[in-house]
Amino acid sequence: MSDLLPTSPLTSPVIKTGEPSLIQSTCAYCGVGCGVDIGVADGKATSLVGSAAHPSNYGRLCVKGSNLLNTIDLTGRLLSPEIAGEQVSWDKATDYVAEQFNDIIKKYGKDSVAFYVSGQLLTEDYYIANKLMKGYIGSGNIDTNSRLCMSSAVSAYKRAFGEDVVPCTYQDLEETDLLLLTGSNAAWTHPVLYQRIERAKKINPAMKVVVIDPRKTATCELADNFIQLKPGTDAAFFNGLLHFLSENQGLDTDYIAQHTEGFEQALTQATSWTVTKVAEFCQVSIEELTTVYQLFCSSEKAITFYSMGINQSSSGVDKCQTIINCHLASGKIGKAGSGPFSITGQPNAMGGREVGGLANQLAAHMDIDNPQHQDKVQRFWQSPTIANKQGAKAIDLFDKLASGEIKAVWIMATNPVVSLPNRAKITAALKKCELVVVSDCVEQNDTLAFADVKLPATPWLEKNGTVTNSERRISRQRNAVLPAGQAKHDWQIIQDVATKMGFSGFDFDDVSDVFKEHAQLTQFENDGERLLDLSGLSQLTAKEYNELAPIQWPVNDANPEGCARVYADGKFNTPSGKAKFIPVKPQLPLQKTSAEFPFVLNSGRLRDQWHTMTRTGKTNKLSKHTDKPYLYLHPTDAKALAVQNDDMLSITASTGQAIAHVKVDAKQRLGECFMPIHWNQNYASHGNVSDLYQSIVDPLSGQAESKQGAVALGKKTYKQYISVHTTSKITLSADFWVKSTTAYGDSYQVALDEPTIDALLLCQQISGLSGEWLTFIQDNQSYVVCLQAGKLAFLGYFSATWPEIEQSWLEHVFGSKTLEFATIQSLLLGISSDEFNQGKQVCSCYSVGEKTINEAIAQGCGSVEALGEKLQCGTKCGSCKPELASLISQYNADPIETAIVLAED
Repeated sequence: MSDLLPTSPLTSPVIKTGEPSLIQSTCAYCGVGCGVDIGVADGKATSLVGSAAHPSNYGRLCVKGSNLLNTIDLTGRLLSPEIAGEQVSWDKATDYVAEQFNDIIKKYGKDSVAFYVSGQLLTEDYYIANKLMKGYIGSGNIDTNSRLCMSSAVSAYKRAFGEDVVPCTYQDLEETDLLLLTGSNAAWTHPVLYQRIERAKKINPAMKVVVIDPRKTATCELADNFIQLKPGTDAAFFNGLLHFLSENQGLDTDYIAQHTEGFEQALTQATSWTVTKVAEFCQVSIEELTTVYQLFCSSEKAITFYSMGINQSSSGVDKCQTIINCHLASGKIGKAGSGPFSITGQPNAMGGREVGGLANQLAAHMDIDNPQHQDKVQRFWQSPTIANKQGAKAIDLFDKLASGEIKAVWIMATNPVVSLPNRAKITAALKKCELVVVSDCVEQNDTLAFADVKLPATPWLEKNGTVTNSERRISRQRNAVLPAGQAKHDWQIIQDVATKMGFSGFDFDDVSDVFKEHAQLTQFENDGERLLDLSGLSQLTAKEYNELAPIQWPVNDANPEGCARVYADGKFNTPSGKAKFIPVKPQLPLQKTSAEFPFVLNSGRLRDQWHTMTRTGKTNKLSKHTDKPYLYLHPTDAKALAVQNDDMLSITASTGQAIAHVKVDAKQRLGECFMPIHWNQNYASHGNVSDLYQSIVDPLSGQAESKQGAVALGKKTYKQYISVHTTSKITLSADFWVKSTTAYGDSYQVALDEPTIDALLLCQQISGLSGEWLTFIQDNQSYVVCLQAGKLAFLGYFSATWPEIEQSWLEHVFGSKTLEFATIQSLLLGISSDEFNQGKQVCSCYSVGEKTINEAIAQGCGSVEALGEKLQCGTKCGSCKPELASLISQYNADPIETAIVLAED
């Protein structure tokens, strides 16, 4: 990139501020790793589109990626270092952190400190952090939030192949005959890949897609077959497939003999899993099961695409292994359109795996408990020591904080109070910890509330380095603007602390120097032992690094342009060179239901939100699709609990409680419920799902069982419900509240156990606004309005039930420069204009609501394409297309019911 020049020490790339330029970077969200083109003028990002030439997305972006520039304002940014809440200089902050870490290590030993890092870090950040902890402090106590995402898949790949290598590419998804999607709602979690699959199926209608999931999700709109199995029974399903292959000429006996070992033992364990037994165990029909097994058996090429629904389990490694076993047994691996494909959740989870970001790894795919590898890494680093045993994995790390074994923790770019299970235990651990250092780009989140030291790090758009996506493709994440305030890149912050701790191995002048050292370590005395080999990139100049195009590893003399297909020769990275079958005895989840906690709780992502909403929560476009945490519940269960849509439920587990609105959903299994993961205490008083999970992990991977909890449900009512809409920040204390971002400011839904006596006074107190205050009271309902210079600044509705007001009308009214008397009357009566009543927003790109879409379907738009032509929905990012297809299916199933709903609206 000619717009990025080599850097001076500890500075960001110098960005030209003259003529408009184009910066090619990588999206900040999921592990797909989409390329983005960012237009820059006068030092500001002005436009963003998908990079047409990037091989991960070819120009496509999902709704989150399309809205990246709507999340980059400086509101809520951490811009200066802080110690104990006081702003300090960088020198003072890093002096303090280095001194405190040295003192604690001297007093309690090297294992008394820990780092907890993130898949949001760039590879260079990860590399420096891992080098400091394992090579200089000498402890294995560095782990990452990727532990919660894909560590079970890592363990299974390593156990089977001898190395953590994903053997598939995105192109395989388009070239396969059969695609099994299991434990993945790709339509919402990896939309760009879902769109590639959708396109491939249109080009090749013979391609079959099977979805295996306890929930009927948006992904099922593409499915030829849907297996709605009992939660946690995945290993039995794939053991049954292995047995079926052996009984129906589905084995590739030559491949098994030449390229694998341990097959007989794995098959013996699977032999008892007949179709009848699997159907009973998984609670699916024999016919459905047989159909899917026969498809896998008869298909020449097959991909099994799996994600956190498989990984997040107390037996996640074994579940991944049963998938791998089936592909090895059928020879459907190492060739186009075939393989076990684990898809990651974060943009750089793979990069973190490469550099040893997990507590049970060394750098460059070497083993932390292997003395030869320890010696090799230490000699390369020329470091004073080297970690010689596994460190504390995520859950264990916080247990050791609670016990006092770990005295200091440095948390980087992650929010464990929200993301780790058993929130109460995590908060207690942080309260007890002697020193909590947090590097982040926001000034406030659930974890920062416990920070003794806050260090301002650069976010996406300001960060500069590399990421590796789910198909082993390294891409540049280039900064398009300079760091705001005093923010620094994470690698620079770590480097500064390491140097002040007295270590000499951190004299990097430029981020390209860090990458080059990482690449050189993958090459060092490798001799073909490991596929992770970046020797072809180990001598890049700063200019070549800045211009680096997306490339898949290994990159070496044999593969100078990178390598898409691995294991094509059937040679693996085990001592024998053969892949290993592992016998698996299926285990049910350990968090079991009981008379006290009778419902199974599942959790996961929504279409338009990301992690803990640090970015996505800032833009109103991404809040409209789902503006509050819901609990999705089967109609029969809802009836038994006497609740309807938008009623409230208390959700209680042995570990804590949450409160959410009800979403009645026939796509749930009876006795099961689903809640999204995103809401935290910046956006909801009781919306954190991690309160409801126990700290139960897979014994091999340490990954938490976050797809099955046991909860009790009870209808929740309050005496008063309030809808607050404001252009300014408010100070709120309430028994229950949920916040969402709007085009005009913020919207709150508030509930009180005891009604307020004076609605007007409460609104004035929480807003602090001066202006013309108006109020109207009728039938125990209160309506409060504040006007400033004729414009609407505040609106509050008080009622004994949830006040309903059309958000699109409010946006129109708040955006009006002056309000007519009739509009003010409407506000004081809580009556919105019918022309704005579109219902729930489905298409975020063009703000198209459900009512408008249903009307178009009733008028004859019988396809997603027809809806796009009429309303534009689905024609930009495409994230809403599965939901559009679902609305068409609902209408076709019951057009009379749809007509009744439209008439009622």
